[in-house]
Amino acid sequence: MVVVWIVAGFCAAPALEAQAQSTCNWTTLQNPTRQVIRCGGDALALEREAGSILVIQERQGAAVPREIGLEEGAALIDVAPGAARTQIRTPHAIAAVRGTSYVVDAGPNATSVFVIEGQVDVRKTGNPSTVTLGPGEGVDVSAEQPLQVVRWGSARVAALLARFGR
Repeated sequence: MVVVWIVAGFCAAPALEAQAQSTCNWTTLQNPTRQVIRCGGDALALEREAGSILVIQERQGAAVPREIGLEEGAALIDVAPGAARTQIRTPHAIAAVRGTSYVVDAGPNATSVFVIEGQVDVRKTGNPSTVTLGPGEGVDVSAEQPLQVVRWGSARVAALLARFGR
């Protein structure tokens, strides 16, 4: 069985009967308010800010989701080394990794991806050209601009990570 969660806005975990079928665990954190969703044991941790809209497609057993849709808002993703590859899809970009920590921020006109640790492959939705980001690097993805990897300044990094209490 595949369980699909559509999590709009910020709410509690799915209803108890739905949680019984889920391989993901949900925890709410404060300062700022955010939610941590752990799938596949500790293989994948997805921390989402209040107001973000996610679509999580779980797989059978304890496997981590292959794909998570982030329609709006930001999520900090930690993928354990050796865990199955998970893609984060936004309206503008697809980010795929193994064993890393990064943030995806989906806005109305663009998606930003920033790598804290490891490497992340990023491409525009519907375009096979890929860039690879390393620690401290980011990319802003929009329909109008080509993908350009840049080292983000400390102020931009601090503002982004503060949204997750870091």
